Amino acid sequence: MAMRKVRDYDAELKALNDKARSLKAKKVEQLGQLVTVTGADTLDPDVLAGVLIAAVETPNTEAKEAWRAKGAAFFQQRRKKARA
Repeated sequence: MAMRKVRDYDAELKALNDKARSLKAKKVEQLGQLVTVTGADTLDPDVLAGVLIAAVETPNTEAKEAWRAKGAAFFQQRRKKARA
């Protein structure tokens, strides 16, 4: 009779926590890169924080869609430059 292998829940939980920590660090790094690539790193940190807070808090879906379109165009332009 074969016995089932005992699962090491502590090791699995540690691995999941490590992965979550790694993903969070990657997200923070990507946000930093985004700030630099867009030129927003030239803004005063208070101004940048205020702009981001206003964007998050705005209920205006038309403004958000316009910002999304502008962002998408920015990344399309960067992709074209990267290919050339």
